Amino acid sequence: MSDALAPFNLEVLNPATEETVAIVPAATRDDVDAAVARAAAAQRGWAAAAPADRARLLRRFAAVVDGHIEELAQLEVREAGHTIGNARWEAGNVRDLLDFAAGGVERLSGRQIPVAGGIDVTFLEPLGVIGVIAPWNFPMPIAAWGLAPALAAGNAVILKPAETTPLTALRLAELALEAGIPEHLFQVLPGRGDVAGDALVEHPGVAKIVFTGSTRVGKQIMAKCADRVKRVTLELGGKSPNIVFADADLEAAAAAAPMAFLDNTGQDCCARTRILVQRSAYDRFLELVAPGIAAVTVGDPLDEKTQMGPLISRTQLDRVRSFVTDDLTAIRGTAPEGPGFWYPPTLVTDVAPTAPVAAEEVFGPVAVVLPFEDEEDAVRLANATEYGLSGSLWTRDIGRALRVSRAVAAGNLSVNSHSSVRYWTPFGGYKQSGLGRELGPDALTAFTETKNVFISTEA
Repeated sequence: MSDALAPFNLEVLNPATEETVAIVPAATRDDVDAAVARAAAAQRGWAAAAPADRARLLRRFAAVVDGHIEELAQLEVREAGHTIGNARWEAGNVRDLLDFAAGGVERLSGRQIPVAGGIDVTFLEPLGVIGVIAPWNFPMPIAAWGLAPALAAGNAVILKPAETTPLTALRLAELALEAGIPEHLFQVLPGRGDVAGDALVEHPGVAKIVFTGSTRVGKQIMAKCADRVKRVTLELGGKSPNIVFADADLEAAAAAAPMAFLDNTGQDCCARTRILVQRSAYDRFLELVAPGIAAVTVGDPLDEKTQMGPLISRTQLDRVRSFVTDDLTAIRGTAPEGPGFWYPPTLVTDVAPTAPVAAEEVFGPVAVVLPFEDEEDAVRLANATEYGLSGSLWTRDIGRALRVSRAVAAGNLSVNSHSSVRYWTPFGGYKQSGLGRELGPDALTAFTETKNVFISTEA
């Protein structure tokens, strides 16, 4: 932050040029207090609205977002450095999530449970005000993971975007009003995590926190929520394995491996950054994967041909550099020189599984490749981490695919692919990768209370 900035302003930089994109006022604790009061008032009317009316407005919101896909994508490129293709997908994902959530509004219902002497029914009631704390790596879609189902279930939402990427969130709030979403039902409060974020977590008027970010900060938020018996959903770090067995289609596995850890410049909790290859296929795999690493196009995010853009910040660039020390052997691609937070695609070889680059979340375009002996050894290596978010395995043996998928301690596994996230399937991690599930057919129920009512029929 430059000296010219006031203490409560955020400077948004273009990661590809290091130029200032915008100066955004940062919310204070008083701003959070006022926003929660407004949200609580708006939520009461929203919860009382007919489900069909809520669904109609959410579909209208989706349609308005659809009309601004290119605008939102261009904004995402400028504040986050994402490639234009990825940014368009992200904006489209917000639209799709709103449509998907709208479809669940009229199906959100309780149950009738058989009992003696009366009728027992359950109701799914909204929690109230939801705080969503979104990360900088996927600012739009991950914000929508909390926003869309929370609104659909009858709640109000206060979104605190990451300090470096508030612009798309602010624009989405404007589009919500344009679509007819009631005023104050969805509010965006840019701000520092230790000010606005803490105030949101600690506020007694906020019923639930949805947080995506580092495991370290997630633990702090979880502790504060526990102190207040506040609901929390956490999507945290990852160090996901990409397991390649000798019987796999090695050409396909090697062709898919680079972008499995380089997409979004490796700033992805699901990035397959530990490539585990059966020893008998190890040398051949390296021969096949090396040209793919070198061929990745790194450069201007607005160029349609670019496959990988810059890292988000100077701080993140320095962090990534600290993991790849001069003594390590690596297969490297290329990256631009000059302004911007650039780092080349890097695959580290000949490294111990316990080395920091192999064991810790780098959150950049860096992966390691490690050999394993057999199925048991592959599972052991895959599970030798505090994380358990995602993973992939490549094999032609369907029995092995099922055995290993069940044995790997991760919330999302792909066989012969790297697909991890679909808005209509559940997503979340094991171990220190998170708590709870987002997305999928049960997404709305995570934002409700279950109330049980017994009605006696006896005189």
